[in-house]
Amino acid sequence: MLTKRIIPCLDVKDGRTVKGVNFVNLRDAGDAVELGALYAAQGADELVYLDIAATVEGRSTFIDLVRRVAHTINIPFTVGGGISSIADVSALLHAGADKVSINSSAVRNPDLINELALEFGSQCIVVAIDTRCVETSAGVFEHIVHTHGGRKPTELRTIPWAKEVEERGAGELLLTSMDTDGTKNGFALELTSTISANANIPVIASGGAGNMEHFYDVFTEGKADAGLAASIFHFREIDIPDLKQYLQNKALPMRMTK
Repeated sequence: MLTKRIIPCLDVKDGRTVKGVNFVNLRDAGDAVELGALYAAQGADELVYLDIAATVEGRSTFIDLVRRVAHTINIPFTVGGGISSIADVSALLHAGADKVSINSSAVRNPDLINELALEFGSQCIVVAIDTRCVETSAGVFEHIVHTHGGRKPTELRTIPWAKEVEERGAGELLLTSMDTDGTKNGFALELTSTISANANIPVIASGGAGNMEHFYDVFTEGKADAGLAASIFHFREIDIPDLKQYLQNKALPMRMTK
């Protein structure tokens, strides 16, 4: 079995790490570079930096921050937010990012996934899927893809979209349940399991982590390859070394620091 990954997510606005519920009512959680360095030292497997205002405000992603992160940490990191072209991705990768994450731009132009995978390789293209379970016009509840930080519903159904982005060349899926995000009541296990079981690429589960058991559940019941969380790490509710030791003790393969 492949090693399971623990990935802190740093939602960034104006160079500061922030956290709220569904990207609103934001609290400051510290300097984005310093916090990333701390997580790297604690044994995080990867980091994700999301410029949460980029798509909403129409700004390009923060190249300067990426350079500073690349010079400071020694683990892989992904950058997302406002990425919509080959030029955007090229600039971020040259600045030091290992992977890029696209969401709204992939929904607007699915061919972008193909173009980026062809240009840079699938291994550095992550497609983020923000999803909510909503009642459709037919009166049934379905998981529907949302954009703009989970604010704007699309006509895409989540499970078929996850398969499509894989077929188009995505190397990884970052699945966020907006229904559970920030609630600390656990990941969306059923949805994560369904997508993971049908995917031939890694699935990162995001949204809802509140305790160590939630990570165990998403790795076993949810079949996720990685677990991503934010506030529980930012505000020291769970320390990464303790979490990894807990998971290893429950027979999950983890990369442990010396």
